[in-house]
Amino acid sequence: MGEFDLIARYFRRPVTRNVLGVGDDCALLQPAAGMQLAVSSDMLVEGRHFLSTVDPARLGHKSLAVNLSDLAACGARPLAFTLALAMPRVEESWLEGFSRGLLALADAHRCELVGGDTTRGPLAICITVFGEIAPGTALLRSGARVGDDLWVSGAVGDARLALEAFRGTLSLPSDAFEQARVRMEQPQPRVELGLALQGIATSAIDISDGLAGDLGHVLRASNVGARIEAAAASTLMAATCELPDLLRLEYVLAGGDDYELAFTAPADRREAVLEAGLRSGTDVTRIGAIEAQPGLRIVDGEGAPVALRVESWDHFA
Repeated sequence: MGEFDLIARYFRRPVTRNVLGVGDDCALLQPAAGMQLAVSSDMLVEGRHFLSTVDPARLGHKSLAVNLSDLAACGARPLAFTLALAMPRVEESWLEGFSRGLLALADAHRCELVGGDTTRGPLAICITVFGEIAPGTALLRSGARVGDDLWVSGAVGDARLALEAFRGTLSLPSDAFEQARVRMEQPQPRVELGLALQGIATSAIDISDGLAGDLGHVLRASNVGARIEAAAASTLMAATCELPDLLRLEYVLAGGDDYELAFTAPADRREAVLEAGLRSGTDVTRIGAIEAQPGLRIVDGEGAPVALRVESWDHFA
């Protein structure tokens, strides 16, 4: 199968929200009148970002999910995306599964595939996603203020738990392993929560490289510090398994690959945050607060510091 037959069979689809999709030199996008475009790109490379044994449908899902998560963190509504795909060989069964998982998530968010490229090479997937947002409403990393609550959506730490099980550093019951594996291989982008947080949250970021490390970007951009309550953070892992307390906390704070949202909001908007979670069908957990003192502090129930070294994922380490 040649390149253009591959594209036609697995990736060419009619567009309804945009002007022109796959098949020309350029796509033509059509955001709603008065809206701005939000744009983000992410690359996934085999052996670096995913295992060679991953189900192709789950990989297709994750490839788009990590990009939609960026739109969610900005509070933008998905509009379209492009796909650049390098493969060592054409395997029709792999392409069928990959495209099925990719396009199912795209359809769920009405995000249209409008172009891209394919070539032979090591397996790598690069997606650029486009969203729309009203001027002045974007959630940014630079808006956190002293006194804000610190919140996290969904479950965090399970992807790291699954990775360690794959590495053989720990053993999990089969149900806990499958629960964690789904979190690693098929994360759910919190697009509806991001939209619901407009006008409520003061800052937001998606958790891709680890909660502590990604939160650090918010703290530096906002010129503030933060306090995380260890007991609250430890409840974020969803998988039911026995782990030492500090190891559980490490996986939550430094695990990465979660694609949940960390966000801040004024303390007097707690009910509004909880309502946003209900409207979007997403659990939200308050784990700390923004403080004036620079840096990130992890504390126990008495306010004493917890000795834990947390490092975020480094793509070049």
